[in-house]
Parts: sequence; structure tokens; C-alpha cells
Amino acid sequence: MINEKFVVLMEKYLSNEISNEEKKEFEEMLSSDSNLKAEFEEQKKIKEVLNKMKLKNPSREVWDSYWMGIYNRIERGIAWVVISIGALIFFGYASYEIVNAFIKDTQAPPLAKIGIAMLVFGGLILLFSIIREKIFTSKRDKYKEIQR
Repeated sequence: MINEKFVVLMEKYLSNEISNEEKKEFEEMLSSDSNLKAEFEEQKKIKEVLNKMKLKNPSREVWDSYWMGIYNRIERGIAWVVISIGALIFFGYASYEIVNAFIKDTQAPPLAKIGIAMLVFGGLILLFSIIREKIFTSKRDKYKEIQR
């Protein structure tokens, strides 16, 4: 059974990040156990093979399609934000005008006017609360990197 200390020291040794004290300890482990020595030799060969491997560079077409995808996502994101802001402004103004016209209406009973005013005021408070909560949780969400 290979212990954890050996694995850590072996990784440091293979990546040339080992201190002199750790190197002595590692070499003592190797000299005292033939299984550890065999494991080290195997890992050393694997490291050599991996160092010789080269990654193939993607073709120009692959990069072009990658960047087009990025630009499309950015453009669509910006478009949705602009559309949302425009819709909010339009519906906000329309709501304001409707409520204003209703309140100025002399035929409407005062209780209905108060009810409509409270409904709009409560809706605005609720909307503000939801937006504030979303902003607060998005900044502090530990799991936002996890895809669901």
C-alpha cells in the first residue's frame, strides 16, 4: 500500500519542487521499499511520456467558430438587457399614466383610489425587494459555478 506522504513527495520530486530535507526522506523511502521504487519508476516513465506529448493547435476555422459563438452570446445578452430595460420603461410609464388617470378621475370612489395606490406601492416594494435579494444572493452564492 502506497502511503499519502510518499505520493506527495513523489509529486514534488517529479515537478522539481522538493526541498533537500524532503528529498533525503523520499530517497530513504525508495531505498527501503522496492514497491515504492517500482511505483516511482513507473510514474517517472509516465511523466516523461506526458512531457513529450504535444497538444494539437486548433485550426483557424475552429477559432473563428469559437469567437463567433462568444460574440453571438454577448450580442444576445446585450440585446436582452436593452429589450428588458425598454420594456420596463414602457410598462412603468404606462402604469404611471393609468394610475394617474384613475386617481384624477372624479367618478372613482376614494376607497378604490387608495386601494390602487397601495397595490402599486406594494408592487414596487416587492419588485425592489426581489431585485435586492437577487443581487445579494448572486454576490454571495457559494455554488454559482455549479451547473444544475
